[in-house]
Amino acid sequence: MAALARLGVLGPGRCLWKLPVRLSAEFQGYGPRRGYVADRAERSPTFGLLFDIDGVLVRGHRVIPAALEAFSKLVNSQGQLQVPVVFVTNAGNILQRDKAQELSALLECKVDPDQVILSHSPMKLFLQYHNKRMLVSGQGPLVENARALGFQNVVTVDDLRIAFPELDMVDLQRRPKTMRPRSDFPAIEGVLLLGEPVRWETNLQLITDVLLSNGHPGAGLATAPYPHLPVLASNMDLLWMAEASMPRFGHGTFLLCLETIYRKITGHELKYEGLMGKPSILTYRYAEEVIRQQAERRGWAAPIRKLYAIGTCKWQMVERRSNGLMDKRSSGLQQPGAVLPSWCALVYTVLRTQAPKHLLLEGQSSHSTGTETSASVQSS
Repeated sequence: MAALARLGVLGPGRCLWKLPVRLSAEFQGYGPRRGYVADRAERSPTFGLLFDIDGVLVRGHRVIPAALEAFSKLVNSQGQLQVPVVFVTNAGNILQRDKAQELSALLECKVDPDQVILSHSPMKLFLQYHNKRMLVSGQGPLVENARALGFQNVVTVDDLRIAFPELDMVDLQRRPKTMRPRSDFPAIEGVLLLGEPVRWETNLQLITDVLLSNGHPGAGLATAPYPHLPVLASNMDLLWMAEASMPRFGHGTFLLCLETIYRKITGHELKYEGLMGKPSILTYRYAEEVIRQQAERRGWAAPIRKLYAIGTCKWQMVERRSNGLMDKRSSGLQQPGAVLPSWCALVYTVLRTQAPKHLLLEGQSSHSTGTETSASVQSS
């Protein structure tokens, strides 16, 4: 709650909020990009687009063809996006720069790292925990991602398992024959949940051990402390779509398991100091600021008045107004094939009705496939 108050989420009538000075500095020093000439405010876009990725633009590692058609309308003849765009994903097992490179190749346009918001990107705002010793759970480049977020003193679940092998007893194949419990292992001061791990049992067990022992899993406590250590978690997706014909378990399912285990053991609810990722308000506020700073770097002088968030869930089409309110219009959870025509039509409609005319004309002359294709998309 304190974190949200600091961001201005709870303040009435506020739309944009300021990033901490250290984070804002990362965006400074970027002038208008090469080959782009800043123009008058009336020639600048006044809206931005927030795209989900999985199930909207790609399925697994395959781009959805309609997404390429839509993005061909968003870029100019130099391949630059004509409006501020960010990609908001609940993925967290990849580096920001690698995700940008992947999207650039799939969408056939230049995507910069600062246009990608991973599920855990808003953790950069939790400065009060950046110097604490944090246990990090997930997969992929965990330590590198945690340090990119600002956490400099992190311990992985594997580090903890090696230090206290007696805590991980299920897999007999990797249980050591001799065990020497550590007595010099520094206390853990918090938990970072960046995404679903590979070995769920090990992670669930050791995270629970850390919470029950107040950060001293080698010693243990007679009574579990409450409130427990701070927990920061990202990605609440219960399910997600990949190449499989049916949805797969997401990090939200892992969090549900952890919450249930903790409640059954202690009788208390597991509480999060921060819970982020789509569709949390914290992530959208963060995306709002990233959009604004992107427009500044491109030299677009007009204020960003609306944001359109496009995804596959019931918050599929979200229009953010300058007073901070949201209009939600959708019919609930939809399959990717069903949602594509509506979001493509939204892109075309927004470009027709709100984009400066010179941007729309440039995009049509360079990339349009003709009146017939446009008409068929509008009618879908």
